[in-house]
Amino acid sequence: MKKILTLTALGVVLACSDANASGFYLKEQSAAAQGNAYAGATAGAEDISYSYFNPAAISYHSGTNVEFGGTWISPTSVAKNANNNLGNHDDYVGNIVHAAASPQAYFSHQINDKITAGISLNTPFGMITKYGDDWAGRNHGTLSKIISATFTPMVAYKFNDQLSFGAGIPVQYIKATLRNSVAPGQGIEDKSTVQGKTIDVGYQLGAIYEPLKGTRFGAGYRSKIKHKIKGDIEFDSLLAQMNQDVSARLTTPATFNLGIYHQINDDWAVMAEYSRVYWSSFDKLIINGKKTGQLSYTAEKWKDTDFFALGISKQLDSQWKLRLGVAYEKGAVGEEYRTPRIPDSNRTWYSAGLEYKYNEKLTFNVGYTHIAADSAKVNLRGDHRGDERRGSLNAEYSNKIHIVAGSITYNF
Repeated sequence: MKKILTLTALGVVLACSDANASGFYLKEQSAAAQGNAYAGATAGAEDISYSYFNPAAISYHSGTNVEFGGTWISPTSVAKNANNNLGNHDDYVGNIVHAAASPQAYFSHQINDKITAGISLNTPFGMITKYGDDWAGRNHGTLSKIISATFTPMVAYKFNDQLSFGAGIPVQYIKATLRNSVAPGQGIEDKSTVQGKTIDVGYQLGAIYEPLKGTRFGAGYRSKIKHKIKGDIEFDSLLAQMNQDVSARLTTPATFNLGIYHQINDDWAVMAEYSRVYWSSFDKLIINGKKTGQLSYTAEKWKDTDFFALGISKQLDSQWKLRLGVAYEKGAVGEEYRTPRIPDSNRTWYSAGLEYKYNEKLTFNVGYTHIAADSAKVNLRGDHRGDERRGSLNAEYSNKIHIVAGSITYNF
């Protein structure tokens, strides 16, 4: 039983592709910050959406504020020259990722001169990859889908005009679907689908220090969240007797951010950002079945990733502001462990944004990003633990992405 179920490749139940950030992390949580390629996201505090990166940001906004936003992510990841040791070869597979929307919502309320409370709702992880059922890498995956939602109550405390601290409690929901082929013996092939979901809790911390008016330094940290996914596996036909409940442990990574924001004069501002995503927590994934115990072991061997960004903004007049930014980000996994579910690679961001302040209460933001990603290769030899019966796989990917974001902010 265990040998048959190992073939399902359950070890990647939550590892679906995301070409716009390392691994399957969605950085796109603020239309305003996106205009600067997220440079200064930890220090800028330009609207309450910056609280995703640093909860201390809400201390810079008086009264009661509400913001609604959304991001349209349109990726392209073209797979070609796929082949395995079984003699299967695909000259052209086509685009295997799909466009998706990522909504965000924020609320803050100034309780007094020192304390501000807030709430955020975000989708920090997710994407979809889909191949044809007969492609050369079908034993490694044909469909990967992840949906997430994170609800974060937070509070910020302003010690004085120079120093603010913030903290939050992210409550994270994850739902995943995985599909692939299963070939337990000569002439026998079936297809399996795994679905699972969970809700778990982490923490968030942040601080902003403003030694001079208009010059801010920020630091933010989001903890890893240890998830235990519970769900089931279903086979299409031949192996239906093996249907059962399953569970898997997945740790979504911690993130650490450092930012600088400097207002040069009334018109110009510059900013920079460094962030690290601790993907090394995703070293392996073990799947257990209710009937049979351990079903699958997948060696992931992901690495921590770094993100560097520079940005500039220009106040065009009393209502309009222009934002520009560029960033570079490392991929989370090398070609030896890269799977067709995650054709992850290094990428460069080019961003622009516009802010329109209709009046003192109502503000609109739009942002656009083009991400040029390095080509990626999958070189699975078939000798990693858990891959013995999945076989080898070689494939090439070219990746790029377009992102459009918008938000509306109202101050009561």
